[in-house]
Formats: sequence, C-alpha cells, structure tokens
Amino acid sequence: MNAALHRGAHTSVAVPPALSGHGILHLGLGSFHRAHQAVYTAAALRASGGDWGIIGVASRSRRIVDALHAQDHLYSVATISPEGTALDVPGVHTDSYVAADDPGRVVADLADRRVRIATLTVTENGYSYSPSTQRLDLTDPIVAADLRGGDPRSTIGQLARGLQRRAQAGAEPIAILSCDNLLSNGTHTEKLVRAFLQELPDTEGADALRFLDGAVTFPSSMVDRIVPATTPDLVERVNTLLGVRDDIPVPAEPFTMWAIEDRFAGGRPAWEAGGAVFTDEVGSYELLKVRLLNGTHSLIAYLGALRGAATIPDAIAQREIEAAAAAVLRREYEPSVVAPAGIDIAQYERDLFSRWGNSALGHRTSQVGSDGSVKLGQRIPGPVAHAFDGGEFPHLIALTVAAYLACIAPPAGFDPGPHAAAMTDPARERLTAVPTRTGRDLAARAIVDLHLFGEDLADRTVFVDRVGDLVDTIVQRGVDSAIAESLAASGTLAPTTP
Repeated sequence: MNAALHRGAHTSVAVPPALSGHGILHLGLGSFHRAHQAVYTAAALRASGGDWGIIGVASRSRRIVDALHAQDHLYSVATISPEGTALDVPGVHTDSYVAADDPGRVVADLADRRVRIATLTVTENGYSYSPSTQRLDLTDPIVAADLRGGDPRSTIGQLARGLQRRAQAGAEPIAILSCDNLLSNGTHTEKLVRAFLQELPDTEGADALRFLDGAVTFPSSMVDRIVPATTPDLVERVNTLLGVRDDIPVPAEPFTMWAIEDRFAGGRPAWEAGGAVFTDEVGSYELLKVRLLNGTHSLIAYLGALRGAATIPDAIAQREIEAAAAAVLRREYEPSVVAPAGIDIAQYERDLFSRWGNSALGHRTSQVGSDGSVKLGQRIPGPVAHAFDGGEFPHLIALTVAAYLACIAPPAGFDPGPHAAAMTDPARERLTAVPTRTGRDLAARAIVDLHLFGEDLADRTVFVDRVGDLVDTIVQRGVDSAIAESLAASGTLAPTTP
C-alpha cells in the first residue's frame, strides 16, 4: 500500500516518515486527530526521527480501524481551499483498535513502558464530568461501574486504571495530553483522574496517586483546525488525485495551530517542526480559540440551521448572520480575552471570517451545532459574567443560547428545519422530557433546572428571561426578527437590503 500510494500519485504528496516504534497512545481516533496531531507528529519524525509512532484507539466504531488495517495504516489529509487541494500522508500510526472491543488493552498499553505520551481527542462529552460542577460525575453508570472494577469503559476510568497498572509495574514517567476544547484541559483532566483514584475503596488508588505525583504530567494544550466530515465526493476526488483507493481521507482547512505547555515527563516529539508553539500562555490561546472562534462558530451554526443553511460558508454568506457573528465576536467575546504575545487580534478575527467563508471546505452547520449543551458550557459563562460585571448585557450570546434551544428542543408546533434536526446533543432528552409552554419555560429548564451552562448563569435571572424572550421571538416571528432585535439591543445596526 505504501509504495502503491506514491507510484500512482497524480499530485504532490508528502512521503510518510520512517517509524522505529511507538511512544504515543492516542484515545479518540476521529478525523480531527488524524488531521492535526498526526500531521504534527509526521513533521516531527521527518525532522528529528524518534520512536514516536502512534497507536490509535477508536472509542466504539470499527470503521476507521478496519480501513486503517486494510490500508497499512495509511490515509491522506486533504487540505482544501478555494485555490485547490493539497494532499499529505502522515503515516505515523503503528497500530489501531477499538476500545469498546478490547478495553483491557487500553489499560495494558497505558502501562507499557514504551508509551511515554497518551493524547486524547474524545470531545468535551468524553470526560465524564458534570458541566454544572466541573467535577467527575459519580452518578454516571459507566463511571460507577469502572470504580467497582473490571475493564474500564470511560476515558477517565481507562486513564486512572492505566496509571494504576503503570505504577504497579514501575514503568517510566508519562504525560497525559488532552487535545479537546476544554479550558485548562490538562488541569481539568488531572483533576478528574485524581478524583477517580481517590474514590477507589480503601487504599487501592494510593500507589497510583503517588506515581501520579512523581512521574505523570498533564500539560494543557490548545488545538485549532477546522476538520469537516468526510463526504463521498471528497473520497472520489482524493482517489482521483492519488491514483489509488483511500477509503478514509480527511478534509481540513489550511489553517492549523497547536499551543502546548512544555511539560512532558517522558520526553516528546519535536512537534515544533510542524509549527506547534510551546508556551506558558496556553490559557490565553485557549480563551482566544474557545470564545472568539468556537463561541462565534456556534452562533453561526444555529442561526444558519434555522435559516436553512447546510454549511457554515452558506450561513456566514448571509448578511444578517455575518452581522450577528461580527457583533458577538467583537462586542461580547473579544473584551473577555487577552491575546497571547505575538498574536494580532484584529488579524486573527479577519482570518476567522475568511476561514468560515471557505466555501470549498463545506463544514456543515449540523456538525458544528452538535453537542452544544457541553460546548456552550465552556464558551459562554465567562464572557457573560464579564459583560455583566462591566455593566453590559450580552444580547448576542443570549441569542446563541436561544437559537441552540430552538434547534435542539423546539417547542411544540415549531419546525427548526432539517439541519437543526440532524444535530445531536446529550441533553436533548432531558430538555424535552418536561413539556414547556413558553420560551421562558424552556430557558429556565436548560439554564436553571439542568444547569447546562454552569451554576453562575443559573442565578442570572435577567439573562434567563432574555433567552426565553428570544426563543419566543424565533418561534412566533422567525429567526430574522430575533437577529434584528438582538443587534438593535446591542447597539449594532442590522444590515439593510440594498
């Protein structure tokens, strides 16, 4: 497969690096990992070598794992822009398997002395924590079962049991590197793993906690690259360019960023060769991305879906949505962040609109809008508090929440459209379990009763009321009226038809 991949190529393709062993275990073998950390690792190995091959672990689905085994663990990353498509073949995976099929192997691999870094892209929803308390969710039946013993099925249980086994084996130090959109994701992951070990009966977790104190680091990182879902059209286009069959190409935008704390107990690859930034300002990078990019991205997705836009480029091309995105970005998110050294925030914002408008990429609104109950809890509480503390009202963030609720839990008789219906969300059943008569009822259900966005937001009655009013506006008068109302309230002129 390796040789055939390059003999038949009809385009420039980066050659996979030589592999001399595996030093990384990655949990979450989705598209983002394969278009981000794998690409940086390939650049590091091409530049400096080392035994940093990756064992990839999918959570439940066999589709990617089966395809990787059939393709000698090779696949292509298609970097797509209006100017064309460039291909790369990272070629850094030495093996792959499915955690649900072999959970014991995850623990064994984490204890393997050759593995010195475990990386994670399991999404915000994969950390088994309560968004309202930010603590390990001990009521989660999977976490409860993992605490009782046996092969763990939760990511936090797997990490904790793997470190427990590693401590027993006297293995070398290891770093656990979260690459998910969680604020202070290293600290957050460490807190959850410690909580799991502390919940073990008697002194079962004591050795692992001592090992964790002396031989395990949890560096934080910020990852950024838009990676849409793979489509049949992309597969055919990539295969034409390659001249061979690749069943699992990954599309991605040209922009990519990775900011990392340089705290690796067992060493690390030379990821800087691929452009990674090692910095003490990861927190600033995180806020910049989670709020300006992700927070605004959510608003674009929900408004776009409600206005019938299938993709983010289709949505941001609509003048009303572009105006709302600019207002929430510059008036409500930007004041709550401090740009890290060397980042021109005005240029960063211009780049965001260019990235969202990349019509060749076709990132779907339904993909961006999924799992909002977890994502928005990371993105909006801080900026809302910052606005209120400064005597301002975050009208566009309130619109974001209202549009989210209209998409995920539409009131009876309201059809949010097919793109909203295609969104998935772990809170959908809880939101719709109790009938709501008004937008205020729905807003109170989400924010006050379920604490989807944290405890602080639940106490801000005026914000809850505003979200409820905007839900009613969307349902009764349409999303355009809600956009115009929010822009007017924020002091932003709504776009007019020429």
